[in-house]
Amino acid sequence: MAQTLSPNNFEDAVARLETITQALQNPMLSLEDALAQYQEGVELVRFCQEKLAAAEQVLQKLDGDTLQPLELNDE
Repeated sequence: MAQTLSPNNFEDAVARLETITQALQNPMLSLEDALAQYQEGVELVRFCQEKLAAAEQVLQKLDGDTLQPLELNDE
């Protein structure tokens, strides 16, 4: 069954998402359990997206709204 507890932080949510991903790869997982795991995963993704958006707002405020896209050099 899916956990109903909210994650304490971003890192806990990501760790739980990794666990859910592994569980969903198990062919013996029942359809009901798979749906519950998937639903929990969707909720965790939303939680992580909110945390990342909040962190981005803090960074923009600290950098005076001057954030630029990161350019990676392929070498």
